[in-house]
Amino acid sequence: MESLFEELTFPVARDHAAQQFSDVTLRFADGDGNLGEYVAECPSETFDSANDLYADLNNVLPVEAVGEPRQSEGDG
Repeated sequence: MESLFEELTFPVARDHAAQQFSDVTLRFADGDGNLGEYVAECPSETFDSANDLYADLNNVLPVEAVGEPRQSEGDG
């Protein structure tokens, strides 16, 4: 996903970034979602870097976006 952010010029407004990714579908372990919609849900109004955008996205992406279902990185 980070490679998509190279298409943007930073700093970038949240609304502009959401529009740029409105046709991008993310595939998760248990479904999919629209990247533009997730960007639109980010709390920041502007992003100074790709890292800022990625950090905000990690807070709005569904649980399915992280790893395989029913797996944990904790000690077992």
